Amino acid sequence: MADAFDPTDMVTRFSERSIAVKQRQLPPVEGEARKDFMRQARLDFQDFAMIADADCDLTDGILTLRIDLRPRDDQGSI
Repeated sequence: MADAFDPTDMVTRFSERSIAVKQRQLPPVEGEARKDFMRQARLDFQDFAMIADADCDLTDGILTLRIDLRPRDDQGSI
């Protein structure tokens, strides 16, 4: 599997998924179900967007995703 797997393609798919979550229509639900749906949509977007922003490397069959979670102010150059 590792030979045919392209981590860059995976990251691109996660980027597309994050966009799809943002554009997802809210189903006709009310009350607690609506809150649950919205909470899950936020988490889905967060997870997909984090992986979409990852630097990825596939070496010797080991996939490594590097995600910088520092606040934007801390990401400046050294």
